Amino acid sequence: MNVAKLVLYSLAVLSSLLCTVLLFRAYARRRIRLLMWSAVCFTALTVNNVVLFLDLVVFPEVDLRLLRLVPALIGMVCLLYGFVWDVD
Repeated sequence: MNVAKLVLYSLAVLSSLLCTVLLFRAYARRRIRLLMWSAVCFTALTVNNVVLFLDLVVFPEVDLRLLRLVPALIGMVCLLYGFVWDVD
């Protein structure tokens, strides 16, 4: 079961990192601000997935719930800011 957790959480980290890289590349080419806010959000979600991996796989005896929820909150707030106040 531990190998399944390792694979699952590793894939979550890698997929969110890939989305982050692709969004930043698209923003660098087209300069659409919504792409930038999405990339910032996915950067925070990547950090969230890394801390989730550390919390549940590497250090299962330590509760890192607050530390892993803060980056997700920051990412969602950045994306919400981009949706609401960054109108072109």
